[in-house]
Amino acid sequence: MNTYLRILTYAKPYWKHLSISVICTIIYALLNAASIYLTIPLLDTLFQESSRTSTQVTSQTVEVTKSVMPKWVLEIRDSVSYSFNSYVFSGSKTDALVKICIIILLAFLIKNIAGYMQAYFLSYVEQGIMKDMRNAAYIHLHKLPMSYFKNERVGNLISRITNDVNVIQSSVSAAFLNLVREPLTIVVLIGMAIGISWRLTLLAVLILPFTMLIISWIGLLLRKQSSVIQSKMADITSILQETISGVKIVKAFGKEDYENKKFLTETKSFFRLMLKISRLRNASPPITEFLSMVVGVVIIYYGGRLVLEDHTLKAAEFLGFLFAIFQLMPPIKELSSVVNRIQESAAAGDRVFEIIDTKPNIFDIENPKIVSEFKNDICFKNVSFHYDDSNEIILNDISFKVNRGEIIALVGPSGGGKTTLVDLIPRFHDPSSGEILLDGINIKDIKIERLRSMMGIVTQETFLFNESIKRNIAYGLENYPDEKIIEAAKTANAHNFICEMPNGYETIIGERGLKISGGQRQRLSIARALLKNPPIMIFDEATSALDNESELLVQEAIDRMMVNRTTFVIAHRLSTIRNANRIIVIEGGKIVQMGKHEELIKDINGLYNKFYEMQFREQK
Repeated sequence: MNTYLRILTYAKPYWKHLSISVICTIIYALLNAASIYLTIPLLDTLFQESSRTSTQVTSQTVEVTKSVMPKWVLEIRDSVSYSFNSYVFSGSKTDALVKICIIILLAFLIKNIAGYMQAYFLSYVEQGIMKDMRNAAYIHLHKLPMSYFKNERVGNLISRITNDVNVIQSSVSAAFLNLVREPLTIVVLIGMAIGISWRLTLLAVLILPFTMLIISWIGLLLRKQSSVIQSKMADITSILQETISGVKIVKAFGKEDYENKKFLTETKSFFRLMLKISRLRNASPPITEFLSMVVGVVIIYYGGRLVLEDHTLKAAEFLGFLFAIFQLMPPIKELSSVVNRIQESAAAGDRVFEIIDTKPNIFDIENPKIVSEFKNDICFKNVSFHYDDSNEIILNDISFKVNRGEIIALVGPSGGGKTTLVDLIPRFHDPSSGEILLDGINIKDIKIERLRSMMGIVTQETFLFNESIKRNIAYGLENYPDEKIIEAAKTANAHNFICEMPNGYETIIGERGLKISGGQRQRLSIARALLKNPPIMIFDEATSALDNESELLVQEAIDRMMVNRTTFVIAHRLSTIRNANRIIVIEGGKIVQMGKHEELIKDINGLYNKFYEMQFREQK
């Protein structure tokens, strides 16, 4: 229930719309009951019975009613009944029939106007809550560290923000419509029923506790199954995302049948789960209706005896009572489904709030320092790192200093910790121990936004957005001068191929930039970094996946970009190694060698010499 109440807190910004909707709901419920009550004088007129005012009831009925209802309630009821009857039956029976028909028509007109307004304003609240929950989850995702995304499937996260939030929508109407309208309707109808015959009403409500017990039991089962279903839908979404993203690999290895079988297995499992929850969900209304009908049959029998034998109830009143009691069935059935929907939405809400409640372990301290520029050096002091969920040491006691304008090349075997080391500089991760200083200030004390604004990053796996080339280069920048964008593209060796595109800089390059080649994507990513004009650059094997021609063009752009910038480069080309001010050799998370190319190559037993012989000798 705590989860559901938390969902409802998202309705606070829409309290005006919600208030109007609730008021309209109350009007709808009252007029719905009033339209049923109007059948009594209508039946009196049609049956040609003498109308009676509040003083024209049998002595038995008056005494019984007085014994179960407060005096002030009786006075209000009698006053309203007297005024109504005096107006309706002041003329002939035909006049009374016309008046009743007009009153019924007006009641239904106002009721339906109120129903429309209630539905519109509630829909506004529903959509607003869904929007805000999606926004909250999406915004919070950007606050989470890179380690979080290593442990979560993309499809699962997408499913939570899309499918699970959709499930929550139905519970909003349950809370602010059904939990207001249906109980109010039930109370008004029961009050009207008590006014007619308290004995019949008491008999009618005896079965309700038993009914609600069954409904609650079904609701608990639904919550458990709903959680499983949302998880299974996340599995299906993940398979879709992976298959579509890796469609080239699937086709290359001829694994279409394998992927089809995997997908069909998941959808079959989902199908069975949906049938199971459908059986539970659909069982509640018929069970409730059947129990209500049991009550109805007993009421008809007992009430019929009061009319035919005891003569303590008029036929018109008994029919009005039956209308009221049978009108109780829809709201009771609706309430039974409300409990189920609340249970389902609570399960979906748990999955959404799991994202929102995940605490980011990388965040700004209170009153962080706003550093405007990089002046002197970056210093690693006894830095070690391991992931929170693992004891495996990725980096172990790393210490070195980089002066402004230096080029630092990182080399070593795969898995040695090179990428992790450069990821620590923009705080994609934080050291498990030790510290990284920028101009003598611990980077944890610098506002993250300012820290990252001083850095440009180009990785092997370039990501571009499904937008124009211009927007990709000027990513995050609004109304940026075209001449600056073109200048950055020229420096990155991208301007010529951009001009050859159908729409030049306005060409849409497709999802992840798949409409252009790998070398072109990489040059656009360099142009994007150049436009940012950061004092610190990080290149993580930016040319390792390119063909020779593309590699040369990209490397030319990188060489231009490194001028007058502090650069960390995970080396792939010999030229970068030789031009570096220092080369840091990392193996097993440790620095095993450090120095210039000429110094390190002399150590024939050193790792750098072996690495150089294997990877760079052919580039001579």
